[in-house]
Amino acid sequence: MFRIAFLLPALLFPILTWAQPDRPAVPYSTEELQRRTFHFFWDLADSNAQTPDRWPTLAFSSIAATGFGLSASLVGVEHGWITREQAAERTLQTLSTLLNLPQGPSPEGISGYRGFFYHFLDHRRARRFKDVELSSIDSGLLLAGVLCSQTYFDQDTPLEQTIRETADSLYRRVEWNWMLNANNRLSMGWKPESGFIHAEWFGYTEAMILYVLALGSPTHPIPAESWDAWCQNYYWDTYQGQPHVNFGPLFGHQYSHVWIDFRGIQDAYMRAKGLDYFENSRRATLANRAYCIQNPGKFKAYSENIWGLTACDGPVDWLAKNDPKRRCPEDWEHYSGYSARGVASDYREDDGTIAPTAAGGAAPFAPEYCLPALEAMWNTYYDSLVGPYGFRDAFNPSFTGCDRLPAGWFDIDYLGIDQGPILLMLENHRSALTWNIMKKNPYIRQGLLRAGFKGGWLGDAKWTGPAVPAGRPNPEVSNNPRFYFDRGVYRENEKAALPYCLLRPDNGLASNAVMPVALSGNTTHTSSSEMHQNAQTQKLPLIIFLHGSGERGVDNEAQLRNGVLAFVEPEHFHRRPCYILAPQCPPGLRWSGTDISNAAVYQEIPTEPMRLLIRLIGDILNDYPAIDRNRIYVTGLSMGGAGTFDLLLRKPEWFAAALPLCGGGDPRFAEKIKNIPLWVLHGSRDTVIPVTRSRNIVQALKQLHAPVQYTEFETLGHGIWQETYYNPKIMEWLFEQQK
Repeated sequence: MFRIAFLLPALLFPILTWAQPDRPAVPYSTEELQRRTFHFFWDLADSNAQTPDRWPTLAFSSIAATGFGLSASLVGVEHGWITREQAAERTLQTLSTLLNLPQGPSPEGISGYRGFFYHFLDHRRARRFKDVELSSIDSGLLLAGVLCSQTYFDQDTPLEQTIRETADSLYRRVEWNWMLNANNRLSMGWKPESGFIHAEWFGYTEAMILYVLALGSPTHPIPAESWDAWCQNYYWDTYQGQPHVNFGPLFGHQYSHVWIDFRGIQDAYMRAKGLDYFENSRRATLANRAYCIQNPGKFKAYSENIWGLTACDGPVDWLAKNDPKRRCPEDWEHYSGYSARGVASDYREDDGTIAPTAAGGAAPFAPEYCLPALEAMWNTYYDSLVGPYGFRDAFNPSFTGCDRLPAGWFDIDYLGIDQGPILLMLENHRSALTWNIMKKNPYIRQGLLRAGFKGGWLGDAKWTGPAVPAGRPNPEVSNNPRFYFDRGVYRENEKAALPYCLLRPDNGLASNAVMPVALSGNTTHTSSSEMHQNAQTQKLPLIIFLHGSGERGVDNEAQLRNGVLAFVEPEHFHRRPCYILAPQCPPGLRWSGTDISNAAVYQEIPTEPMRLLIRLIGDILNDYPAIDRNRIYVTGLSMGGAGTFDLLLRKPEWFAAALPLCGGGDPRFAEKIKNIPLWVLHGSRDTVIPVTRSRNIVQALKQLHAPVQYTEFETLGHGIWQETYYNPKIMEWLFEQQK
């Protein structure tokens, strides 16, 4: 979840750094931790009954934290810390305030728009704070708390009847489909000054709850296909010995689970994997802990009971206050402020900062490890880490602030969105309170059923359909073509792995505005299943795109940075739909050769990335019969340009044409590829890859009368991607080639 850090100090606690006592002043117990954490929400709500984003540093309220706070009141009732009537009165005050806050498109003096709320609201009037965004996910977390209150307060009294009616009004007025783009995904937000944010919710993150809420709406639902669109970019891989859908920060595995019991219920994706999302979160928790025990960064304190990486505050917040002149440059370089810490096969953000909410929010998944971790952190760092509202947000024993903090850094703040999972997930572990409440909520049940969940506590229930048809996408909501791609990893074992992105045009998701024209020949809406059937009857080409050395890594995203997105430009994709495979070369390795000096020299034994790529291509050709075997093309730039020649030399029988940029190949083996049409391109002023590498292979091919073209850009250097991939003549030539 995107957050903005504002440092407006108020009532700041001193940072305590003395040696820790053998035993804490107050013995640890889960009950004591929950009680203190509950009082964060109960004691600190502002005059509008909204929950502060953080305390004691006060700046604004957080609508997501208010959602957690609504459910926190129910825990207080069940434990006897407050009465049911007290909770009901506070709940109605909160909901009534939200319902009556002004909504509209104006940039100032407004709290929300179309049923959504701004991420942060000021404490005085509960209006938009500065220029923050209208947030879809934070509104979703708020509405989860609203529906939880609606279902809990079920007594036939005027007070509880009003709670239910007010909650219903808040939920029903949200225009979910207004946030929906043509790819059937929800935007991350909107600003009146600039429109929709150029990012969308996709793949496995904390936003499962958002889609369930939007699918279950009886007034403004999104299409059922949106769940398929959400799942499309899941990243399944084995990390730290745990096969699961990867997402680095643990909060992504926790937030939706605060309100939904995923034990035993499965969507189509999880049925195919043979597990459920609860087990997936357990595996992610175990992987996070295993990484911390392994501790590759050699940070202090990491151990079997001191662990937990997720989004939280960080020590740079201390530097911002205490070292404005940057006299500790190494600390500024090696540590972060608030950030999404976490680890996965494609993600590693770790600066030694541990957040108690990581273990607390995972308590139901792995209580045998999470509960001892909470106790160990309480006992070890009580005076510095524990306060009147439970655990402060984070700590980093490795950070010393140029020796000014010899015992390390301990946060002064509590964060509402981190306090909530501690309290509520500990309660779910103890009594399944919010899980059992939300199982009764008809909107949550309908949302899950529309997403295709079956089994478990849902039983054989069927989706009965919304009161109105699902809303159409909003053409004003932007699409990011990077999100059209599936993300995967081809893995032989723990060390031999190749990340890749794959665009599948037959999934009906690579823009709803694109595929109906390309495959069905009309501009009317076509369902995902119809698109799939159409795609199976029309063979489509495959593009293999090899990136340059600057895009190497494990994030499985950087390889889409230069050039490849030209193939999914709407105007182009309408005319030339295709499959696109974009693998990512791991750090320090190459598609061909051992270094830049010999990348164009053919070697009988392929590099490890090339070996894995060849196996991956073979699997994809077997898995997707709709790929036209007579129209397989390969292109690449720089390191990928040399890799293009290397792949051609190894599997010439596969390819109908190739488009190598600024790479070059080994002229000694030109005979092997003399029958493949090539268009070779290079910049005359290239100072990275000598232009002679392309000239030499082109000359050797021409001597063999091969069908090769050569373009040398006289005024350009190494960066010729735009001039190549956005040239209609070149693209038209490529797609005309057939074996």
